[in-house]
Amino acid sequence: MSNTPRQVSATHSPTSMRSILVPLTAIIVGMFMVVLDNSALNVMVPHFITDFKTSYSTVQWAITGYALAQAAVIPLSGWLADRFGAKRVFLTSIALFSLGSLLCAFAPGIKLLVVFRIVQGLGGGMVAPLGFAFTFRLSPPEKVGTVMSFMSIPILVAPALGPVVSGWLVDYVSWHWIFLINVPIGIIGVLIGSKSLPKLPAQAVAPLDRVGMILAPLGFASLSYGVTEGSSSWTSWQTIGGLVVGIVALLLFVFTQLRQANPLMEIRAFKSAKFTRGIIVLWITQFAFFGTIFLIPQYLQNVRGFSAFHAGLCMLPYAITTAILNQVSGRLFDRYGARWLAVIGVGCLTAASFLFSQVQPHATLSHILIPVVLLGASLGLCIMPLNSHVLKAAPQHLIGRVTSLTSAMQQIMVSFSVSGLTTVLTSKMHAATKMQHASQASIWSIAFNHTFLIVAAIALAGFIFSFMIGGRPQSEGKRTEEFGLMME
Repeated sequence: MSNTPRQVSATHSPTSMRSILVPLTAIIVGMFMVVLDNSALNVMVPHFITDFKTSYSTVQWAITGYALAQAAVIPLSGWLADRFGAKRVFLTSIALFSLGSLLCAFAPGIKLLVVFRIVQGLGGGMVAPLGFAFTFRLSPPEKVGTVMSFMSIPILVAPALGPVVSGWLVDYVSWHWIFLINVPIGIIGVLIGSKSLPKLPAQAVAPLDRVGMILAPLGFASLSYGVTEGSSSWTSWQTIGGLVVGIVALLLFVFTQLRQANPLMEIRAFKSAKFTRGIIVLWITQFAFFGTIFLIPQYLQNVRGFSAFHAGLCMLPYAITTAILNQVSGRLFDRYGARWLAVIGVGCLTAASFLFSQVQPHATLSHILIPVVLLGASLGLCIMPLNSHVLKAAPQHLIGRVTSLTSAMQQIMVSFSVSGLTTVLTSKMHAATKMQHASQASIWSIAFNHTFLIVAAIALAGFIFSFMIGGRPQSEGKRTEEFGLMME
């Protein structure tokens, strides 16, 4: 979008907090529903394997496909909102997500479930960026910070409730209902939004980067496919073909993005050394963090014999710790910058992954909850400061486009993490199966311990790199200006 922060502020009509509660409700409903689904499927993986009589490497595509679909549409959200109007695109996104949920609930097989999850992701990917942009436009200028803090609640609460709600439904009702509950919620969100959200006019837009729109999803999906097929054989044509196609597509993508006046992803931001150092730490941290979040529920169910519901409950301390420290880290970032928050946060992530690599099948619950709390401390302390640091380190004339890059790459890190660690886990299981007199629980335990150890090594690399992050943030006035650009 082309408006400057000052121009955007000028578009606000005199409003009160009470007058925007109804439209904010529509936004919260949509965002909560989408974020809830991001974490809900982690506890459902063992049940999908059993119900669909399939493998780990196949089921993980229900998560990977969803994440890649979100990554594909996030960079398009601003262009589509300008071209067709933000209200129309936002409500269409919620409707598409709800339709995908309905289709997922009645999927007769795992392959169709993956396809329908992609439909979900195509709708869900645009809900959060458009929701925050809408919120910024609706908020009274003097209350923007307050409203944005209020809007962060669903993003903090939904990941905590996702595993618990889905675990309860899987154990006591049916896994189909984790998708079905989205349908009435989505209908309510569309009805409220259609009546209460202001109709922002469409604007003149630059030509869409169609080449980038094809090459980016092709490259990332092919790499994920190649890595996943590596669990069977690293020399098979599927593995080699997926990796080659992915690498070639991404090289062409980078080449075309550098030549585009309005690229899909702003690669030129990497000319800033400070930005590059920050985003490398952020990507490493996201890979290790999302991988650990994915593995823990699988470990609890396959090694410890927990039900899906109890596995979800074990994740609550992580969510509570995250919510508490997230409030603290924002204030600390304003005063001291991101470096030491990243050092401490990524250090907690490294420790959590390493502790899980040492947990034995008959360890006490405290041996599980301690690393879970450390994981929450990691997310609460460093993810928001790292994201903020990256935005501040980007060249200022590119910051509006960098937000699409960072948001899309987060989903790509989810897909790479899930597919890569599933490959490691499956390979370690095949190796452990050859051991004589090994029980099924022991085989799972050995495979998970090795996989968590690899995650810990990756997190350790992030911990070392985090010492190279730059110093204190810029002035408050500059932060406010950048925040306006970021929301645009």
